[in-house]
Amino acid sequence: MTALHPFPHVHLELLNTFVTVVHRGGFTEAARHLNKTQPTISAQIKKLETELGHPLLSRDTRNFELTPAGEITLELAQQMLRLSRELLQRLDAPDVHGTIRLGTPEDFATAHLSSVLADFREDYPRVRLEVTCDLTRNLQHQLDDGLHDIVLLKQEPRGGGGRGSGKGTRVWLESLVWVGHPNHPIDTSDEISLVVSPEPCVYRARALAALRKQRRKFHVGYQSTSLTGSLAAVQAGLGVTILPRDMVDDGFRVLGERYGFPPLPATEIALVRAPHATSAPVAALFDYMVDALERASVAHS
Repeated sequence: MTALHPFPHVHLELLNTFVTVVHRGGFTEAARHLNKTQPTISAQIKKLETELGHPLLSRDTRNFELTPAGEITLELAQQMLRLSRELLQRLDAPDVHGTIRLGTPEDFATAHLSSVLADFREDYPRVRLEVTCDLTRNLQHQLDDGLHDIVLLKQEPRGGGGRGSGKGTRVWLESLVWVGHPNHPIDTSDEISLVVSPEPCVYRARALAALRKQRRKFHVGYQSTSLTGSLAAVQAGLGVTILPRDMVDDGFRVLGERYGFPPLPATEIALVRAPHATSAPVAALFDYMVDALERASVAHS
């Protein structure tokens, strides 16, 4: 009788480390995200490469690229990790019940969150969601006051010189642009009329700081907490606004250096859980959103 060889397998923890390194853009950010040391991350990648018998990353002192084997491994590793999480979710879902209070910026919820929450409700039918849309700084205060279990916050990006406090888990990186309407030409010599949210607002602060640094004359011509209202104002020619690049519809125009507008730094979207929020439903939604939004973010990049 021919001896049977042990069934080959790959450790999911190693695959998760590899996927995190790729998604986070490096070993340092992956170590921070996974709460491990950088040598541990390096050792796990090396162990995974040994198990698979192929190099996965071609790297120098600063950057890395996926090898052909790395490309294949990334695609299948993401599927394996998703199936592993889905297995646990389906086994746990019948026992998970309760209410979760979620706070989110309106624009992000409109563009990226509805399908994620719909899928979560389908997988966890006994969990009730109470979602509030507000400005980031208001959401932070509400979180501090115990009014939310989980919030999505806009903040300065971590790494690469970012000065943000680094709260929560980064799930998205927004590239910001100035936006106007094609029917209303921009005269670069004119004082700029801005369409922004009332204070406090991260985008408003971004716009004012960039224009002041450029010593460009401006005034706030229209204020609205509603994304729909702001876009209607831009469409009517009442001013220009700031949007994430992937939220600019075909009917609007990106205004870059050609129009005299300064570049804008990116904004990080982080998922933050309140210290008191330790229930099973909150943990389930937090993990669900991190997984779904990180995968969507990579698809958009």
